[in-house]
Amino acid sequence: MDDKIKTCLCEHCEFRDIVFASLGEHDIRELCDHKVERPFSKGDVISRQGDPITHFKYLKSGLVKLYRVTEDGEQQIITITRPFEFISTMSVFGGDNYKYSVAALEDSVVCSVKIDFIKELFLNNSRFALNLFARVSKISEKIIGQTLDIRQKNLAGRVAYVLLYLMRDIFKSRIFDIPVSRKEIADFIGMSTANVIRTLSDFKRDGIIRTTGKTIEIVDVDKLDIISKRG
Repeated sequence: MDDKIKTCLCEHCEFRDIVFASLGEHDIRELCDHKVERPFSKGDVISRQGDPITHFKYLKSGLVKLYRVTEDGEQQIITITRPFEFISTMSVFGGDNYKYSVAALEDSVVCSVKIDFIKELFLNNSRFALNLFARVSKISEKIIGQTLDIRQKNLAGRVAYVLLYLMRDIFKSRIFDIPVSRKEIADFIGMSTANVIRTLSDFKRDGIIRTTGKTIEIVDVDKLDIISKRG
């Protein structure tokens, strides 16, 4: 894998409008000198729990999962995200090592900026610091909100919630390939794999979804919404 693919298009990056809009042209040029774009194949680990933090990373394209590895080696998915989310912000300002792992669920491209440069920008550009922290806060609120929403639901409600999240927030389509296994879904929502499989079978029997392999079609969005809300 070539980890030195470097195309300096920061001036036109979608993320500049979110966070980097507070940077002047000089800082943008410096940012380019510290930035590397790296492709990752499906299944590649982008950041590994416990590794030292050397770069600030954000997802430019693709799909990733943020997860924690337990003491017995099991993975616990925290969230699934599309661009343009910062995928290292849950750890990058909280210590010297990543608290979580990030892996590609499909071919992805990640932009990495040396962490020392980001910290320097923090010290010299308060507007940049505020914009970045605002973005970090939104991501944290999203993850906390997902966790609390899921915990309040029963089994069927949790599975419905995840399917609606994948449809509306991730793929923006009623037909999509589930990017994670049934076991990973179970870990995400705090239920057993057998219960997830049975619930999906119930949804299929009731005409709420159609499945072919990993492909799912949400046939009855309204009914799935009701199950999610009442769950």
